[in-house]
Amino acid sequence: MGIMKFHSEEIKEEWLDPYGHLNEAYYLVPFSNTTWILQDHFKIGVPYFEETGCAIYTVETHLRYLNDVRKPAVMQIESMIFGSDPKRIWLAHQMVVNGTVCATAEFMALHYSTREGRTTAMPGEVQARLGAAKMPAIPDWAGRKISLNKR
Repeated sequence: MGIMKFHSEEIKEEWLDPYGHLNEAYYLVPFSNTTWILQDHFKIGVPYFEETGCAIYTVETHLRYLNDVRKPAVMQIESMIFGSDPKRIWLAHQMVVNGTVCATAEFMALHYSTREGRTTAMPGEVQARLGAAKMPAIPDWAGRKISLNKR
C-alpha cells in the first residue's frame, strides 16, 4: 500500500519552546494524534475497544528530530506500516512541513486485551488489512538503535 496520509495539524503556540520552535516533547503529539486515526482506519480504534476490550498499546517509540519546526506551520503526517504479526504492529509516521521531512517516529505496538490482562491475537481480518498496508520497502532510517559505537 505504501505511505498513507490521514492527518495534518497546525503548530500551537503552547507547543513552542523559548527559542520559538516546536519543543521536543510536542513532536510526539501530532504523531500520537495520527495513530488514533490510523487505528480507526484499520478498525481497531475506540469502537473496537468498546466492543472487544482490546486496545493497541505502544510499548516502544523511536523519535528522530531532523529539522526545526517554527510557527506558523502545518505539519502533514504520513503513516506507514512496516510489519505486523498476530499480536504486534510496527508502524511509523513522518512529519512533513513545506515539503521537508522534519521528524520521524517509529512505534512498536501490542494488541492487548484489557479484559484478560494480556496480549492476544488480532482478528484475522485486522491482520489481513495490516498485511495489505505493509510498505513494500522499509526506509533506511527504520529499525535503528541509539549507540555511541560506530556501525
